[in-house]
Amino acid sequence: MFCCRPTELAAHVALCAILLILSGCAGATNYLDRAGPRHAATAIHPATSDDGELRVVSFNVKYARRIDRAIRVLRMDASLRHPDIILLQEMDEAGTAAIADSLGMHWVYYPASVSGSGNDFGNAILSCWSLEADTKILLPHEGILRGNRRIAVAATARIDGRAFRVYCVHLATVFGNGPHARRQQLATVLDDAARFPDVIIGGDFNSETVPEIALVHGYTWPTRRLPHTAKLWTLDHILLKGDLSARAASVGVVRNNLKASDHHPVWVAVGPR
Repeated sequence: MFCCRPTELAAHVALCAILLILSGCAGATNYLDRAGPRHAATAIHPATSDDGELRVVSFNVKYARRIDRAIRVLRMDASLRHPDIILLQEMDEAGTAAIADSLGMHWVYYPASVSGSGNDFGNAILSCWSLEADTKILLPHEGILRGNRRIAVAATARIDGRAFRVYCVHLATVFGNGPHARRQQLATVLDDAARFPDVIIGGDFNSETVPEIALVHGYTWPTRRLPHTAKLWTLDHILLKGDLSARAASVGVVRNNLKASDHHPVWVAVGPR
């Protein structure tokens, strides 16, 4: 059993009480159909990754508002160049397509709900390798404030002929649900991934402790000791299982995100492939 930090639980209770009073608690529009909406495209001239490493990047691009800046970060930062897999959160279709097209990557995107601004809000997987068997996974628990549901997006990437199951997750915030609910959300993803030998799970976990539950399922957690990725906390992570978890990995967080988001991209490089 993994317990939440007292400060995390106290912050959740206090902040939710305040926000419930101040907000009108407007209900969210959720996309509860597991089949969609679904948006995807195949790159006409897909990028290649020939450095011998498998590089995975995760980036929460706040409400997909500053896509041009996000593209510049992904294209210009040396540690993010030539990625094999990019996991994006808080995206809409147009922003996902723009990033994927700029990098020459295949992509699949599912929205979870409609944000307060009226735009779709969801997760995307980008890959320089072909993607297949993609799906949306509905995560348990509606958000306390708006009733919004969280999702994970899954797809299989064929990397050098080997199948890797990839998940892009965005768990509830401390305002939306408590740490126990977030653990149940990640557990739903872990249950789905149990049938696959080689797995990549990454995204915005909105917690510094929730990924612990993956360790007993054979995952490694290379991003565990990273410095903060959003404000004062390390909320963005990448988990690995199977062939990848057995290899030494280099890992990092990009400090200069050109103010593209309130989160910083994180990356893990595993090699050789």
